[in-house]
Amino acid sequence: MIHLLRILILLWFIADGSLLLHSQYPEQISGTNKKATKLFHSALEAYQLRNYESAILDLTKAIALDSSFTEVYILLGDIHSETGHYPEAIAAYSRALELKPEELRNLYLITANLELMTGDYQDAKNHYLKFLAFSKIPSDKRFKAEQGINSCEFALEWVSHPVPFDPVNLGDSINTRFDEYINGITSDGELLFFTRKRAKDSLTLNHSNPYEEDFFVAIRNDNGWNMAREMGPPVNTHGNEGALCISPDGQRIFFAACHREDGLGSCDLYQSHRDGGHWSEPENLGPVVNSGAWDSQPSFSSDGKTLYFASKRPGGKGSSDIWMTSLQPDGSWSIPENLGDSVNTKFEEMAPFIHPDNQTLYFASRGHPGLGGLDLYQTKKDSSGRWKTPVNLGYPLNTCADEITLLVNTKGDLAYISSDKLGGKGRQDIYSFVLYPAVRPIPCTYFKGKVFDAQTRRKLEARFILTDLNKQQVVAESFSDPSTGEFLLVLPTDRNYALNVSCKGYLFYSEHFALSGIHSIDRPFLKDIPLKPIRIGESVILKNIFFDTDRYELKPTSISELTKLLELLQKNPNLKVEISGHTDNQGSAEYNIVLSQNRARAVFDYLTSNGISPSRLTFSGYGLSRHIDSNDTPEGRANNRRTEFRVTGL
Repeated sequence: MIHLLRILILLWFIADGSLLLHSQYPEQISGTNKKATKLFHSALEAYQLRNYESAILDLTKAIALDSSFTEVYILLGDIHSETGHYPEAIAAYSRALELKPEELRNLYLITANLELMTGDYQDAKNHYLKFLAFSKIPSDKRFKAEQGINSCEFALEWVSHPVPFDPVNLGDSINTRFDEYINGITSDGELLFFTRKRAKDSLTLNHSNPYEEDFFVAIRNDNGWNMAREMGPPVNTHGNEGALCISPDGQRIFFAACHREDGLGSCDLYQSHRDGGHWSEPENLGPVVNSGAWDSQPSFSSDGKTLYFASKRPGGKGSSDIWMTSLQPDGSWSIPENLGDSVNTKFEEMAPFIHPDNQTLYFASRGHPGLGGLDLYQTKKDSSGRWKTPVNLGYPLNTCADEITLLVNTKGDLAYISSDKLGGKGRQDIYSFVLYPAVRPIPCTYFKGKVFDAQTRRKLEARFILTDLNKQQVVAESFSDPSTGEFLLVLPTDRNYALNVSCKGYLFYSEHFALSGIHSIDRPFLKDIPLKPIRIGESVILKNIFFDTDRYELKPTSISELTKLLELLQKNPNLKVEISGHTDNQGSAEYNIVLSQNRARAVFDYLTSNGISPSRLTFSGYGLSRHIDSNDTPEGRANNRRTEFRVTGL
């Protein structure tokens, strides 16, 4: 695939100044030796029949007879270019330019493009400049040459100032003699998903396509990765699957599959849901998301709402663009939107990866300033939600070759790539490396555990809603696995959050995460959540009800928690509760009784002002009399300062 991409960009660069003979040769060829001329024509016929080996043999003999036969070198360069032997093509074209420097101006542009692709940046710049020195250059070719010079100057600067890059091969449990392409890693870093391209077995062999691409998954152990295993049906089929991404909660995968019976274009996007250890039958995302063109390379955001992907659909900026679609409340997808001029160019953009911070996007591009081929870039959202000017990740992470896919772990310090230029076990191998600080995303941590019935221990499918307390905006929604109760929730470390966990027939659970200003967390939050059935006597601590010190006015950051309590009462109209306030031991007992009662009253007033009948509610202040922790530490006193509700009637 990479070789094909390089051929495509080469053809784009030279579309109007073709390497092929009719654009380069004068009516009278320059050969003076009759035998050499005969060999040239023989080579030309072999070339047109794609018999390259025979053509090269004849051309080599012709050069031996006539070393100044310009057209022989051009044809030799054409063959080497078409077969991907770029250094040999450059050498042949350069010899032709030495022989006729004033007559082959397009060849300067062609040679410069090849030199840019092979990392010969100074030579490429020199040839671009020589091309531009000719008069009456067509505007499109002038644009390409000027862009080529910019790329050369950019590359020379980056090569002279390399970034830290020390890739580590993931080893025999992941990489084989076949091609492996990195696809996804779960937010907790425990599961690695990738595509392996291998030879088909004899039962499924299609001679037009002897290779098959399937998904594999590996589990992390204390020493690295366990031996990868095939995902198997229904996700893997006898056709080709690729470009998988997994949702941050681990409950959903998206991937691309091509030429399926239910497909709408050459390649479409599909999704599958997890239930225990099984994945559901994949379903096409439908005609709103998928087009009649190529749609691939999905990446799903940590808020559980936005899907980024690459597409060649009409209406884009270039040959392929990055688009986004949003999941609607009814489960449908919005009409895809182009990410716009800051990300997409008139060339190729592809392989988006949205980091769990939901603010940082990594992608591959051929249109932004780079080192040749596809390079990897990073862009971040500004305060208005727009994407900033992309940043090239630098040399030697990027080279003159194609770098296409990059993933970054939740914490933001470790990245994964696929590469065929680092001396691996096969062609494409998967590597990890420490991502240098300047291009890291916002660090994230995660909250992980299981949800179950507090009495029966039965696993539950519960809904998780994570709210930014300062903005009062929902930043993530997900569900625990219905079979195992397992959940996984990403927490970017620059905000304070309220978490609400709910399930029909149960009292909700709330949690508070104070992460504002924290830029690195080594320990994730690991906790199992027992949900209490709605029964008389059961109580819940409202961990996201906030008051200023010695005050009883509800702070605005309490709204998300109050809203969830209001919803619980509205959905259960026979439910009666007591709101209770509690304090630590600071101050007199009498003072704390009054303060705690006023705080409980504030919650009571909020609920009644929003439609809950006062007959269903009571409120009490218990001061410091019902402490649940020691008052000898700041943490203990904070736990004792709380608001609760208790079921008093059904």
